[in-house]
Amino acid sequence: MGLLHVIGYGLLGVAVGALGTLIGAGGGFLLIPILLFLHPGDSAAVLTGISLLVVCANATAGSIAYGRMRRIDVRAGLVFILAGLPGALAGAWATRHIERRVFGPLLGAVLILGGAAIFLSPRAGRVVSPSSRTRTLVEKDGTVHVYAPRIVLGAALSTGVGFLSSLLGIGGGILHVPAMVYLLGFPVHVATATSHFVLAFLALAGVLVHATQGDLAPGYARALPLSAGVVAGAPIGAWLSNRIQGRWILRGLALALASVGLRLLIAR
Repeated sequence: MGLLHVIGYGLLGVAVGALGTLIGAGGGFLLIPILLFLHPGDSAAVLTGISLLVVCANATAGSIAYGRMRRIDVRAGLVFILAGLPGALAGAWATRHIERRVFGPLLGAVLILGGAAIFLSPRAGRVVSPSSRTRTLVEKDGTVHVYAPRIVLGAALSTGVGFLSSLLGIGGGILHVPAMVYLLGFPVHVATATSHFVLAFLALAGVLVHATQGDLAPGYARALPLSAGVVAGAPIGAWLSNRIQGRWILRGLALALASVGLRLLIAR
């Protein structure tokens, strides 16, 4: 691979890292469709392996940035990680058994449904009433979040999110963030930060499965500059998140999902 290709992948990684961290999605939902278009000869397993490696790098860098802001609900995140790991491992293994001609439309449909669900959701979170489940999270800058998360439901959802995210190489944030906001009662900014924390571990589980199956070997030359780029772009996304209201983050996520999903379906 030539120098221009390395630079191109690096710049793509910066964009994916910034956008993925901004909305807590890890960037895989942007990267995997691009890889499908650029590399029509590669199998779904190879491309999802590359994407999950990049998502892992992005989520790790983003988690460090959000951790410095004290925006991550670590207790909830650890529960979701433990619940999501079996699904993430199974999803990465199952990718090998999906033909590419099926993979593209499946990914497109999931992205469109995710975008539609966000657009049609009537509210961004539940009204908090005092209870034993109420939590208070204070960020480094003094911003206070009071919420009552549904941890048990979140754990159940995390297993399915882990499976689909590894199966499609999208990382899971596009599914996890809306679920955390609309179903589990998390504030948007806490959801994006905590989702990134969870993604780092679930994506790593998927990467390990792909590595042991040999899926990553053909993709390291692309994955390394992409990963370097997302590490550079993640702090930019975290910085932007302080300057964009939560509802605009969700609207941007919904629009991006629907656009990318439609493009995948049209391409078939």
